[in-house]
Amino acid sequence: MSDREANSLGRILALVLRHAPEKFGVDMDINGWVNTRELSESISKQRRHYHWLRGWHFSAIANSDEKGRYQVEGEMIRATYGHSIELELDLPTDDIPEALYWPCEPEQVKAILELGITAGDRQHVHLSKTITKAMEAGHVRIDRPAIMEVDTTRAIADGNIIYRAGKSVYLTTDMPPDYLYQVEADDPVISEMVARWEAEEEE
Repeated sequence: MSDREANSLGRILALVLRHAPEKFGVDMDINGWVNTRELSESISKQRRHYHWLRGWHFSAIANSDEKGRYQVEGEMIRATYGHSIELELDLPTDDIPEALYWPCEPEQVKAILELGITAGDRQHVHLSKTITKAMEAGHVRIDRPAIMEVDTTRAIADGNIIYRAGKSVYLTTDMPPDYLYQVEADDPVISEMVARWEAEEEE
């Protein structure tokens, strides 16, 4: 399997497991699991150039994914986060760091500190393990994201549930303002990331 084929299949996998399993006619259970053999057969029927595709190819893509976006159990596979379809993800809730981070538009900070974070059009709020990861996630759609810190210790103690999804991604349904703080813009990690982006923009 070439890099181009792996990237193309990765996009199909994200579409099926996060958003639209019906596109390839596969059955998904309430926890987001689909059968890799069934998925490979369906794709190879719709896309003839994937006639060689087998279920284990998806397992290989999932196991080599650095972000831990997919989970494999036997012949079953699911996405661990990023869903727009409603599921009951039975993800672990242990080993949650004492603080997690979330990117936003700088203009949103005041409102977020007053109202909290909501999932919007996604099923969950996606929190990052480090400031760096939050900056990278935010930079996809925000030029210079502001970073909110979540006091997960207090949030969990007060009954808020946080799930461990990918290798550096955590999920929650929403986060009340009581547990949120803004990471200062002159934080060393933020300053380093911004300086790097500015240098790349000048190249």
